Amino acid sequence: MADYEKQRAQHLALQWTLDRFFAPYAPNCPFKLFIVHAKPSPTSLVGLAGPGAADVLPIVEADLRKIAARLLENAKQLCASKLVTDVVLKVEEGDARNVLCEAVERHHASMLVVGSHGYGAIKRTVLGSVSDYCAHHAHCTVMIVKKPKTKH
Repeated sequence: MADYEKQRAQHLALQWTLDRFFAPYAPNCPFKLFIVHAKPSPTSLVGLAGPGAADVLPIVEADLRKIAARLLENAKQLCASKLVTDVVLKVEEGDARNVLCEAVERHHASMLVVGSHGYGAIKRTVLGSVSDYCAHHAHCTVMIVKKPKTKH
Protein backbone atom coordinates (compact mmCIF):
# COMPACT_ATOMS: atom_id res chain seq x y z
CA MET A 1 0.00 0.00 0.00
CA ALA A 2 2.86 2.39 0.80
CA ASP A 3 4.30 1.96 -2.70
CA TYR A 4 0.94 2.76 -4.26
CA GLU A 5 0.61 5.91 -2.13
CA LYS A 6 4.13 6.96 -3.06
CA GLN A 7 3.52 6.42 -6.77
CA ARG A 8 0.19 8.28 -6.56
CA ALA A 9 1.88 11.23 -4.84
CA GLN A 10 4.58 11.31 -7.53
CA HIS A 11 1.97 11.14 -10.30
CA LEU A 12 -0.05 13.99 -8.79
CA ALA A 13 3.08 16.13 -8.40
CA LEU A 14 4.05 15.57 -12.04
CA GLN A 15 0.52 16.22 -13.27
CA TRP A 16 0.36 19.45 -11.23
CA THR A 17 3.71 20.58 -12.65
CA LEU A 18 2.79 19.78 -16.23
CA ASP A 19 -0.60 21.50 -15.99
CA ARG A 20 0.82 24.71 -14.56
CA PHE A 21 4.27 25.12 -16.07
CA PHE A 22 4.49 23.06 -19.25
CA ALA A 23 1.18 22.27 -20.95
CA PRO A 24 0.17 25.94 -21.39
CA TYR A 25 3.39 26.55 -23.36
CA ALA A 26 3.67 23.22 -25.21
CA PRO A 27 5.43 22.46 -27.40
CA ASN A 28 7.68 25.54 -26.91
CA CYS A 29 8.03 25.55 -23.16
CA PRO A 30 10.52 28.02 -21.64
CA PHE A 31 11.34 25.57 -18.84
CA LYS A 32 13.42 22.41 -18.73
CA LEU A 33 11.85 19.39 -17.02
CA PHE A 34 13.98 16.87 -15.14
CA ILE A 35 12.17 13.90 -13.65
CA VAL A 36 14.30 12.13 -11.08
CA HIS A 37 13.28 8.87 -9.44
CA ALA A 38 15.22 7.93 -6.33
CA LYS A 39 15.58 4.16 -6.33
CA PRO A 40 16.43 2.77 -2.90
CA SER A 41 19.36 0.42 -2.69
CA PRO A 42 18.41 -3.22 -2.14
CA THR A 43 20.42 -3.32 1.06
CA SER A 44 18.36 -0.47 2.50
CA LEU A 45 15.25 -2.65 2.12
CA VAL A 46 16.65 -6.03 3.10
CA GLY A 47 18.36 -6.72 6.39
CA LEU A 48 21.74 -8.31 5.76
CA ALA A 49 21.45 -10.62 8.75
CA GLY A 50 20.40 -14.22 8.59
CA PRO A 51 20.85 -17.09 6.20
CA GLY A 52 19.92 -16.46 2.60
CA ALA A 53 19.81 -12.66 2.84
CA ALA A 54 22.49 -12.30 0.15
CA ASP A 55 20.45 -14.53 -2.16
CA VAL A 56 17.48 -12.16 -1.90
CA LEU A 57 19.39 -9.01 -2.92
CA PRO A 58 19.48 -9.74 -6.70
CA ILE A 59 15.74 -10.40 -6.67
CA VAL A 60 15.04 -7.16 -4.79
CA GLU A 61 17.36 -5.24 -7.17
CA ALA A 62 15.51 -6.64 -10.20
CA ASP A 63 12.16 -5.62 -8.70
CA LEU A 64 13.44 -2.12 -7.91
CA ARG A 65 14.63 -1.73 -11.51
CA LYS A 66 11.24 -2.85 -12.85
CA ILE A 67 9.42 -0.41 -10.58
CA ALA A 68 11.72 2.44 -11.64
CA ALA A 69 11.28 1.60 -15.34
CA ARG A 70 7.49 1.47 -14.95
CA LEU A 71 7.42 4.80 -13.09
CA LEU A 72 9.51 6.52 -15.73
CA GLU A 73 7.45 5.03 -18.55
CA ASN A 74 4.26 6.30 -16.89
CA ALA A 75 5.85 9.73 -16.44
CA LYS A 76 6.94 9.78 -20.09
CA GLN A 77 3.40 8.89 -21.22
CA LEU A 78 1.86 11.58 -19.00
CA CYS A 79 4.28 14.16 -20.42
CA ALA A 80 3.50 13.08 -23.99
CA SER A 81 -0.24 13.35 -23.30
CA LYS A 82 0.36 17.03 -22.41
CA LEU A 83 2.57 17.53 -25.52
CA VAL A 84 5.68 17.89 -23.36
CA THR A 85 8.47 16.01 -25.08
CA ASP A 86 11.65 17.76 -23.95
CA VAL A 87 12.06 15.80 -20.73
CA VAL A 88 15.09 14.30 -19.03
CA LEU A 89 14.20 11.14 -17.09
CA LYS A 90 16.71 9.76 -14.59
CA VAL A 91 16.90 7.01 -12.01
CA GLU A 92 19.41 7.59 -9.24
CA GLU A 93 20.09 5.19 -6.40
CA GLY A 94 19.94 6.42 -2.85
CA ASP A 95 17.78 8.00 -0.22
CA ALA A 96 15.17 10.21 -1.91
CA ARG A 97 15.95 13.18 0.33
CA ASN A 98 19.59 13.27 -0.70
CA VAL A 99 19.00 12.30 -4.33
CA LEU A 100 16.52 15.14 -4.89
CA CYS A 101 18.58 17.81 -3.12
CA GLU A 102 21.69 16.76 -5.05
CA ALA A 103 19.72 16.82 -8.33
CA VAL A 104 18.64 20.41 -7.56
CA GLU A 105 22.30 21.40 -7.21
CA ARG A 106 23.51 19.46 -10.24
CA HIS A 107 20.84 20.83 -12.59
CA HIS A 108 20.70 24.31 -11.06
CA ALA A 109 16.95 23.91 -10.57
CA SER A 110 14.89 26.94 -9.75
CA MET A 111 12.03 24.79 -8.43
CA LEU A 112 11.62 21.30 -6.99
CA VAL A 113 8.14 19.79 -7.02
CA VAL A 114 7.51 16.81 -4.76
CA GLY A 115 4.40 14.87 -3.84
CA SER A 116 3.11 14.35 -0.34
CA HIS A 117 1.78 11.06 1.02
CA GLY A 118 -0.40 12.89 3.51
CA TYR A 119 0.99 10.99 6.48
CA GLY A 120 0.05 12.09 9.95
CA ALA A 121 2.57 13.67 12.34
CA ILE A 122 3.57 10.41 14.06
CA LYS A 123 4.09 8.42 10.88
CA ARG A 124 5.96 11.35 9.31
CA THR A 125 8.23 11.54 12.36
CA VAL A 126 8.98 7.82 12.33
CA LEU A 127 9.44 7.42 8.58
CA GLY A 128 10.86 10.84 7.85
CA SER A 129 9.35 13.18 5.30
CA VAL A 130 11.08 13.64 1.97
CA SER A 131 9.10 16.79 1.25
CA ASP A 132 9.88 18.29 4.66
CA TYR A 133 13.59 17.50 4.29
CA CYS A 134 13.70 19.01 0.79
CA ALA A 135 11.81 22.11 1.92
CA HIS A 136 14.56 22.74 4.48
CA HIS A 137 17.63 21.64 2.52
CA ALA A 138 17.10 22.18 -1.22
CA HIS A 139 18.61 25.41 -2.51
CA CYS A 140 15.54 26.40 -4.52
CA THR A 141 11.82 26.89 -4.16
CA VAL A 142 10.10 23.66 -3.11
CA MET A 143 6.48 23.04 -4.02
CA ILE A 144 4.79 20.25 -2.10
CA VAL A 145 1.77 18.90 -3.94
CA LYS A 146 -0.75 17.34 -1.58
CA LYS A 147 -3.28 14.80 -2.71
CA PRO A 148 -6.77 16.26 -2.93
CA LYS A 149 -8.97 15.82 0.10
CA THR A 150 -11.76 13.32 -0.34
CA LYS A 151 -15.23 14.64 0.20
CA HIS A 152 -17.59 12.61 2.35
